[in-house]
Amino acid sequence: MSRASRRPSRRSTRTITRNWNELLQELRVTQTGVQILTGFLLTLPFTSVFGDLEPRQTVTYLVVLAGAVLSTGFVVAPVAFHRVLFRRRQRPWIVEAANVCARLGLVCFALTSCGVLFFVFDVVLGLWPASIAFAAAFAFFLLLWGVVPWWGDHHAERGDPPQQ
Repeated sequence: MSRASRRPSRRSTRTITRNWNELLQELRVTQTGVQILTGFLLTLPFTSVFGDLEPRQTVTYLVVLAGAVLSTGFVVAPVAFHRVLFRRRQRPWIVEAANVCARLGLVCFALTSCGVLFFVFDVVLGLWPASIAFAAAFAFFLLLWGVVPWWGDHHAERGDPPQQ
């Protein structure tokens, strides 16, 4: 195989570059939300009422904090991939890996957000309202981030015109 045939075409290089740039824009938005949530969670143990939490609430807090850290890791990973592989002609791999990390980061962020809602409702109102709040938030994220894009993709594949 000649060296020229191994190089991506000019068009595919443009597509990969465009995909990378779009992904970076999406990650910037996600990173802000994840960082704010993680920062908020990191301050809680230093409040005066943190010691009054029930054991279940302490465990919930730690699980939610771990979820926030996982979310942070997933949404920042593409930047690390890029930095480690800079100028090594690995952009196609970076874009694919970054896409996987972005998706996992969004799932972790949604679950962490649901967990935060559960935690706050549990502290303020109790376990039953917290469970309802978690279920409602989970359904919301599943619908908005899962079903709506699937629905749009499904209709695009059928050739249905977009609704105005």
